[in-house]
Amino acid sequence: MEFLKLNKENFIAVVSINHAPANSLSSSVLIELSQLFDELETDNEVRAIVLHGEGRFFSAGADIKEFVGVPSGKEFTILSQRGQQLFERIENYQKPVIAAIHGAALGGGLELAMSCHLRLVTEEAKLGLPEAQLGLIPGFGGTQRLPKYVGTGRALEMMLSSEPILGREAVKLGLANHAYSEETILEAAKSLAGKFAQKSPLSVKYIISLLQAGKTLTYQEAIKQESVWFGDIFESADAKEGISAFVEKRKPNFIGE
Repeated sequence: MEFLKLNKENFIAVVSINHAPANSLSSSVLIELSQLFDELETDNEVRAIVLHGEGRFFSAGADIKEFVGVPSGKEFTILSQRGQQLFERIENYQKPVIAAIHGAALGGGLELAMSCHLRLVTEEAKLGLPEAQLGLIPGFGGTQRLPKYVGTGRALEMMLSSEPILGREAVKLGLANHAYSEETILEAAKSLAGKFAQKSPLSVKYIISLLQAGKTLTYQEAIKQESVWFGDIFESADAKEGISAFVEKRKPNFIGE
């Protein structure tokens, strides 16, 4: 990989965007992200993923230089669809994905972060969708995801003003889970990922899937599915191990089966 770095330890994969100077999401970066998530999906040694940026930023957005000289809007539609498909896949990934945001997550960078299951931020990080300032609109799902986190009114204000919010405000609005210092955010993300990695991969998969299903299913449909999977997982080796470990007062050894 040219623009991504991967480090695996203790069932955690740390994926670092390394596209200086601002970790822009060029076509090449998106392709590498897609390929890497393909690989990690079937890697049994990875149970949780931390996504962050090398250098000063998480990601300052799309690579605007790629926009120059594009002959028609059809190419932009294709780019948008590719980004949307990748980010939707991350959102529905069955292993938890945590975005560790420092510096800035702007435009496509914030859209990528919003597709992750959780977001940790530094207090001074800048988060925003400034596309209107360029005469554009968000194209990787930002118009739909941002209102779900901060509400329609605040999302509209952020997009139409092109003004970012700081990380500590993102926590108050529900866009981010927790705020940390520059020095501690990556370790905090890895620590949280480690807690997730200790749980049964089956439990994690079903919980994430049910939360995502709740976005499209009716309440009755969703709780019906919950009941079915509650019964399914009870018959798993992990459930038997978890119950036995609890009774025997020891740490469970989950295998994901």
